Amino acid sequence: MNIKCIGAEIVLRSLSDKGVKILFGYPGGATLPIYDELFKQKKIKHILVRHEQGAVHAAEGYARSSGNVGVLCVTSGPGATNCVTGLADAYMDSIPLICLTGQVPTKLIGNDAFQEADTTGITRSITKHNYLIKNIKDLEKIINEAFYIAQSGRPGPVLIDLPKDILNEEYYYQSLNKKKISHPNYKPQLEVDSNSIEKVVSLIVNSKKPIFYCGGGVINSGKNACNILTKLIRKTGFPCTNTLMGLGCFPAIDKQFIGMLGMHGTYEANLAMHDSDLIIAVGSRFDDRVTGNLSKFSPYAKKIHIDIDPSSINKNVKVDIALIGDVEKIIKAIYLEIQKSNSISNSNNLKNWWLQIANWQKKNCLGYKKVNHPIKPQYAIERLYEITKNKDCFITTGVGQHQMWAAQYYKFNKPNRWMTSGGLGTMGYGLPAAIGAQIANPGKLVIDIDGEASFLMTMQELSTISQYKLPVKIFIVNNKWMGMVRQWQELIHGGRYSESYTESLPDFVKLAESFNILGFKVTKSSDVDGSINEMIKIKKPVLIDMVVDQKENCFPMIPSGAAHNEILLGPEDQREETINEEGMVLI
Repeated sequence: MNIKCIGAEIVLRSLSDKGVKILFGYPGGATLPIYDELFKQKKIKHILVRHEQGAVHAAEGYARSSGNVGVLCVTSGPGATNCVTGLADAYMDSIPLICLTGQVPTKLIGNDAFQEADTTGITRSITKHNYLIKNIKDLEKIINEAFYIAQSGRPGPVLIDLPKDILNEEYYYQSLNKKKISHPNYKPQLEVDSNSIEKVVSLIVNSKKPIFYCGGGVINSGKNACNILTKLIRKTGFPCTNTLMGLGCFPAIDKQFIGMLGMHGTYEANLAMHDSDLIIAVGSRFDDRVTGNLSKFSPYAKKIHIDIDPSSINKNVKVDIALIGDVEKIIKAIYLEIQKSNSISNSNNLKNWWLQIANWQKKNCLGYKKVNHPIKPQYAIERLYEITKNKDCFITTGVGQHQMWAAQYYKFNKPNRWMTSGGLGTMGYGLPAAIGAQIANPGKLVIDIDGEASFLMTMQELSTISQYKLPVKIFIVNNKWMGMVRQWQELIHGGRYSESYTESLPDFVKLAESFNILGFKVTKSSDVDGSINEMIKIKKPVLIDMVVDQKENCFPMIPSGAAHNEILLGPEDQREETINEEGMVLI
């Protein structure tokens, strides 16, 4: 099929052929041809955000909650540069996105034209790949190629920079989507050899203190990967811990789940990692938030690393066996090998290991003092979970204390229900991500658990929620501080709270009402349940300003430069020695 049309129409036809139904964006001079073509068609719905960063985060929320590629379109210059934070976020967290950016006409590139920026140069290090279209003949091919790159291997964002003259130029649309897509220099490894599988099974069979350490790569591999991983873990009888990004790949209510790992993970998960003799890392990358002090990380353990990204292998932690390939395929091969050999009969071997874990669990590391006033933030999120646990609920968060409390107290039993900024730690992520998740899942309950400081960074997206009548629920855990900054200032900097108190917060209820969104304020624990039930009952957007204890800190916590077994359980559990500079990146 050859249809003569302008470049802008080729763009939209190509997107439609890839199954794209939603486009997040913000128009500008360089992209007006695309927006003119959008006006003429009905296959792709455009969602107008209020800031380009919001467009990227909304596309991330859409992608993560649906399993599809998120797509956005912004104009040249500031439109493109406003996307930088979001693209870096998606790159760090391996989210498949296509970012279309406008560019000045080809003949003006390099002349410092109005709203010109070197978009491909700026984004080279924060995208999986990027393109500057120089010839309209390449346009359709590159769009198809971009989708292939974004979704395959370790997913990530791909940017396509579109000069305005290319968008207005005529050429033939050829339906290349029907042809096999590939890239001559990009061939991700998917399969793994059987010899490696046998070695892995041998280590599994002979281990006495094993643990599965599972990350976001399992979720990226798909629902089947999560299902087969769950079967494998249950077959082995091993304990399982998840990273922040991996929550939901294994059911949190399962008796073998021992909580999240890492800086604010559970006591039992971190101690188990430290004392284990075998770590099976699946779709995780041994990042600093998980490992703590590398010189003290899991000193007794053999380490198996399963990941699709070869660059992650031995990057931070040297491993004994590396299996590079698709998580689903590798886990399935291990499961079938164990089934075939019927080699797992080590329940007795694990008895002492589980007794040790049970002793650690007696610490009740997530326990807290319950009072009516002020509201404890842990209680607010705990009640939110209890009231919504039987609903198919999608949770987004900003970044800070509230994010960690959400990870600790909200139990995720399915993949793709938890969306937060992990690698980059982007404040402001929660609200626009909730927009994307809601659009991807109409009729489902979507809740943004946010902090007041994080919320302020992207609160203009309330206008987007209002315009499209999205029933997003905004649950602000309001302690009037940049909570995590304050916590570290208290623990490391002698209580010198430099610029971490927000002195001029808006009235969040009135703010919500100004966007025609219902809002209400909660100040007593006795009112928490009623407010949550009311929020759920209302089939419109709702904002709750949950005013919580200003002095509450997030525990457990592994201090900077510490090992897993040096975890602090509360403010009274301080180490005598000064927290050192080593590992300060953990903040």
